[in-house]
Amino acid sequence: MKKLLVLVLSVLAFAAVASAQPRALGIRAGYGGEISYQHGGSAGFLEADLGFWANNGFYVTGVYDFIFANAGIVNFYVGPGVQLGFYNHADASGFNAGLAGQLGMEFEIPSAPVNISLDWRPVYYFNYGGFGWQGIALGIRYRF
Repeated sequence: MKKLLVLVLSVLAFAAVASAQPRALGIRAGYGGEISYQHGGSAGFLEADLGFWANNGFYVTGVYDFIFANAGIVNFYVGPGVQLGFYNHADASGFNAGLAGQLGMEFEIPSAPVNISLDWRPVYYFNYGGFGWQGIALGIRYRF
């Protein structure tokens, strides 16, 4: 009986913690297209993206964004991250690694489990010619 009680309490505790951690899955489009996942916390969120450059490679980006201002259903965030990828241009191909930053805003739709973000993510590539100014990207994610 004790084992069953411990098992039930453990499952309930895990479910409570999991439901308290908001997650979102969707797309982020701008310079390239990305499959985007967010995992929220109390002061910010972790964002992991798998992106594709137009016909010439892919990359994985991880950024931890700190929410620095909150205006009701709009969050403003900034954070550091890393990016790893493979590129294949007409004249060269190879692996790249870089430090990323992200600055943006996110709008949570109150009547639907959806958020929309607009952000900018510059990247400094160590082995691919300096800065990549990936422009502004629009993200649309389903929250669960």
